[in-house]
Amino acid sequence: MTEKYTDESVRSLDWKEHIRLRPGMYIGKLGDGSSQDDGIYVLLKEIVDNSIDEFVMGHGKTIDISIKDQLVTVRDYGRGMPLGKVIDCVSKINTGAKYDSKVFKKAVGLNGVGSKAVNALSKYFKAQSIRDGRTKVVEYERGDIITDHPEQEWQDRNGSIITFSPDDGIFGNYHYLSEYIEKQLWNYAFLNPGLTIRFNGASFYSKNGLHDLLSKIINGSNSLYPIIHIREEDFECAFTHTPKQYGEEYYSFVNGQHTTQGGTHQAIFREALVKTVRDFYHRDFDASDIRSSIIAAISVKITEPVFESQTKTKLGSSHMEPDGATIRNYISDIVKRNLDNYLHINSETADALLRKILQSEKERKELANIKKIARESVKKANLHNRKLRDCRSHYNSNDERRLETTLFITEGDSASGSITKSRDVNTQAVFSLKGKPLNCYGQSKKVVYENEELNLLQAALNIEEDLENLRYNNVVIATDADVDGMHIRLLLLTFFLQFYPDLVKAGHIYILQTPLFRVRNKKKTIYCYSDEEKHQAIKELGTNPEITRFKGLGEISPDEFKHFIGKNIRLDPVILKRSSEIQEALDFYMGRNTPERQVFIIDNLRVELD
Repeated sequence: MTEKYTDESVRSLDWKEHIRLRPGMYIGKLGDGSSQDDGIYVLLKEIVDNSIDEFVMGHGKTIDISIKDQLVTVRDYGRGMPLGKVIDCVSKINTGAKYDSKVFKKAVGLNGVGSKAVNALSKYFKAQSIRDGRTKVVEYERGDIITDHPEQEWQDRNGSIITFSPDDGIFGNYHYLSEYIEKQLWNYAFLNPGLTIRFNGASFYSKNGLHDLLSKIINGSNSLYPIIHIREEDFECAFTHTPKQYGEEYYSFVNGQHTTQGGTHQAIFREALVKTVRDFYHRDFDASDIRSSIIAAISVKITEPVFESQTKTKLGSSHMEPDGATIRNYISDIVKRNLDNYLHINSETADALLRKILQSEKERKELANIKKIARESVKKANLHNRKLRDCRSHYNSNDERRLETTLFITEGDSASGSITKSRDVNTQAVFSLKGKPLNCYGQSKKVVYENEELNLLQAALNIEEDLENLRYNNVVIATDADVDGMHIRLLLLTFFLQFYPDLVKAGHIYILQTPLFRVRNKKKTIYCYSDEEKHQAIKELGTNPEITRFKGLGEISPDEFKHFIGKNIRLDPVILKRSSEIQEALDFYMGRNTPERQVFIIDNLRVELD
């Protein structure tokens, strides 16, 4: 029987209720901090964005950030919020000065939502504004005012201080990873030369903008030619090509916002690069040969940008400003004019780029027939559904669940069977390995198409050409916690690092943690991920609890597996701080046996006593 649809069925939510009920609309996915696009980092970004906008408008050259025991504080030295409007600025939806383009030009936050979302999703939130010797402080709990302090005299520099602690009732047992925060802060520094950001004792500063960004990413690794840096008015880009890398790697930004999914500006840059190179060499090169192994950073500043979501990960604007020039004409003109001049002046760079294009062309043609055969193999495998059990939502769609999309890579039928039966069919897919994958170290991409296992995995992820059509946001390696499982994990990481390093750099690869022990009595069951957790569980449950040691994923029943791949999933992100680490890691772990590696193995041996 259906429920009655009456007047009482219709209700209006206030601003904080709506944000807390539908947080995904405002900050994307929630998460526990293991992924760089988890909500707790979006909360930090929303507050820092406001401080960045002050710097962009010429107010304040320093931002201080501290995170201690899940309490975040962001202090800028800008103008400070108008003292009579502090409450409005942080707790009245669609309220802010950024609707007035004369006050905030080319700012990131334009819809008056950011700080309000942080307020509503924090168990504690304090806003303080300092202006001309006076201050105003308001404290909140989950969006409700708990203390509205009266204005008072305050002898300190002008600016705003925002303090918040994300609500663990929403985000669970979350944690901030300093690697993700530092990456985010370096991006701010590169995009705002002259700005100093201080975070927990570390300092972030850039003098040369996106050139510094690329230099830090490459960090001493070989590039085929010096970084080409173009900076003109509201557009900046820097790029080069690197050896021993496949695909394309982009770091794109709009008004200081890291548009991880690209958008209009990135697509136009890619097109402009191809057209300029073709015109310069007077040859109709294939676009993929020109862009293969490129690493580029792109930034554009636009009045009133249009993003495809509140999290601002993809630009949808086609114009620089209302009734202004198109972004296509603007970026294309700057790239063509500056790049063409650069290649004419720097003949060594022009020669190096030409050699790279011709080498990519040669490799592509050699792979053509192999690819054709490999694609037929993929079609047959998909027809019989032998390897991939797909999900309904995908990362490259507009589905609001796309950030939750996950592919579990498992070993053997028993493990894949358990995960398949307990997964969320809307967002979680399973790819089943047959035995150990091929060791790809030092191999060319030809082996990917010739090896059925790797070819099918590549097809499942849809990353043959580039990452634009990646089908899952989270690629999770789910192997047993034994020697064989660790070996398979290492072989898979070698595959990704060798042929798809940008997949790792973009933060899409994870390791699934599954419990090693189950400790239970008649009243309670505790799953433990380490010996320490096991001892704590035994102590909590008292005398003679039943203790089970899981030796493989296949031993965990589907009913139990639901606990480990659902809301409380534990993921370890695979993090690389710099590009040069890729070759170093592959050489050390997968290269020839060396005394150094033997010493490493001996030093890290663990004898497990049951």
